[in-house]
Amino acid sequence: MELDFVQPRRSFTGALSRARREFFGWLKRWSRWEFWPPYLFYPPVVAYIAYLGIRFRSWTLFTAANPAIPAGGFVGESKHQILEQLKDAAPWLPCSTLLACEGTTQRVAGAEEFMRQHGLQFPVVLKPDAGQRGSGVSIVRSSEQMCDYLTHAVFPVILQEYVPGEEYGVFYYRYPGDERGRVFSVTEKLMPVLLGDGRRTLKELILWDDRAICMSDFFLRKNSERIQEVPAAGESVQLVEIGTHCRGAIFLDGGDTITPELEEVIDRIARTFDGFFFGRFDIRVPSRQDFMAGRNMKIVELNGVTSEATHIYDPKLRLFDAYRVLFQQWRIAFEIGDLNRARGIRPATVGDLFNATREYGRLAQGHPE
Repeated sequence: MELDFVQPRRSFTGALSRARREFFGWLKRWSRWEFWPPYLFYPPVVAYIAYLGIRFRSWTLFTAANPAIPAGGFVGESKHQILEQLKDAAPWLPCSTLLACEGTTQRVAGAEEFMRQHGLQFPVVLKPDAGQRGSGVSIVRSSEQMCDYLTHAVFPVILQEYVPGEEYGVFYYRYPGDERGRVFSVTEKLMPVLLGDGRRTLKELILWDDRAICMSDFFLRKNSERIQEVPAAGESVQLVEIGTHCRGAIFLDGGDTITPELEEVIDRIARTFDGFFFGRFDIRVPSRQDFMAGRNMKIVELNGVTSEATHIYDPKLRLFDAYRVLFQQWRIAFEIGDLNRARGIRPATVGDLFNATREYGRLAQGHPE
C-alpha cells in the first residue's frame, strides 16, 4: 500500500515541477525581446518605414532597391529564379532544381533523376520555392521521406544539394554607381545542442535548459518522437537542423569575421546578379577560417529587400541596438530605391504588394512545418 501511495505522489511532484518550468519558460520568453512575437517587436520599425515613405515621397520606394527581383524581394519571390540569376557565380552555388506542381509520381521521378545526374546522395534539402523564415524547409534522408514530402507539398519545391558545415548570414548592399559594395552584417548561426546526463529524458533536458525553455513548445513538437529518450551522459543532442531563428537556431553577431577577403568575394558574387543591390546571403562553409578567407563557400539562399541583418538577435544585444540597426538598414534600402528611381526604375505599388502577400499566404497554407 505504501508503494501505491508514494508513486502517484512522485508523479504529481514531477508534473508540478514541469508545469512550473513551462510557466518559467513563458515568463523568460516575454522578458527576452529576441523571442517576442512580430506584432510586439515590429511596430517601431513600421513607424520608421512610414517616416521614410513620407521623406522620400513613396511608401513603397524600397521595392526599387532590387530591380531584378519582383517587388525587390518583398514577399513570395521565387528562390529558384534568384539562384538562376546567380548562374555566373556557379562555383559558389550548390546544385538545385525546381520540382513543379505535377503529380507525385512525376515529381519523385524527376527528383531521383536529378540526383542521379548530379551524383547526389541523401541527405538532400527540400523547400518551398516561395517561403519565409525557414517555413517548409526539410532535410530528407531517404526516398521514403522525399516521397512523403512531395506527396503533401501542394506548391513548387526546390530540391537542393545538402551542404554540411557551419552557416552564416551575410547582409550586403551596394549603392547604384558605386564600384564596390559593403558587407553590412554577418550572423553566425548555431544549432542548439543539449548534453545528456544519463538520467533525464530529452523533454526534461529541454525544460531545464536556460535557453531551450524559451522555445520549449517548438522543440518538444519538433522532437516529439524522441522526447522520452534518455541521452547517455555526455551525449550531444542537436535539437534542430535549420538555421532560422524563429525555428530554434541561435544567432550571434559575427562582425569579427568580416575581412577584406570576405568582402571582396561577396561583392564579386553579388555583382554577377545584374539588378541586385540589397539583401542577405545565407552561406554554408566548412569552417570559420574558410569563411573569413572567402573560400569553399556555398550560397544556399539569397533573400531580398525584407531580409534582415539577423545579427540583431544575438542575446548580448539590447533592444535599442536592434532598432538602431534595422532603422539604418531600411534607410539604406530607401536610399538605394531612390537612386534606382532616378534611373527610371518604377517601385511596386501598394496594390502589387497586397497581391503578392495574398498569393504568398495562399501558397504558405500548404507549407509543412
